[in-house]
Amino acid sequence: MKRMSKRMKRIYENIDIKNHYNIATGLSLLKKTSYSKFVESVDVSIHLGIDSKQSNQNVKGTVTYPFGLGKSRIVVVFTQELNSQIAKESGADFVGMEGLAEKIKNKKIKPDVVIASPDAMNIVGKLGPFLGPRGLMPNPKLGTVTDNIKNAIINAKKGQFYYKNDKNGIIHAAIGNVSFTENNLQENLLTLLLALRKSKPVHSKGQFIQKISLSTTMGISIVVDKSSLNISLI
Repeated sequence: MKRMSKRMKRIYENIDIKNHYNIATGLSLLKKTSYSKFVESVDVSIHLGIDSKQSNQNVKGTVTYPFGLGKSRIVVVFTQELNSQIAKESGADFVGMEGLAEKIKNKKIKPDVVIASPDAMNIVGKLGPFLGPRGLMPNPKLGTVTDNIKNAIINAKKGQFYYKNDKNGIIHAAIGNVSFTENNLQENLLTLLLALRKSKPVHSKGQFIQKISLSTTMGISIVVDKSSLNISLI
């Protein structure tokens, strides 16, 4: 049996994995037991009452947290010259067309968000093999193919991200990091839950949000007592 590290022993001394924690207590424990030398992310796994094998029951969408994610994001914008200056003034890290596409192909730029104006999609479309596997391909339904470049950049910088359930019907997402206050983490989580509630498929029956687990990058998972959250979201 693999020997448990001193760090993990300290975590298990403070957290009972069989317990269901009040949201405030759970977040406080995660922050308290973050013993890593870097700022750990606080992540959530939300088990949904869906059959992910049925295409009409899958859940996806975008959400912008009120308190962001606590990290800078590299935002790349593909647009013609007319919008280039607007993109730069709005905070885009890289703006361009063919030359920018080549830098992404050659891995000289590793974006977190890719935005494109409709007239640039002939260039962006060729980047499918590079952006698709990372979930970065611009999509009008997600607001990343748009004429309103400024608004899209602002949302991206605020921490807007795309969520989608995995094959087991679970949503995995970050809600901030351990430097956030418990209140800010809770508000971000509630914002995500509300977005999911609005995305509930009409064919999903019964309890929609079934289980909520929280963890840090290097920590263990704790289960949240859903009664400590806004019951209307569950």
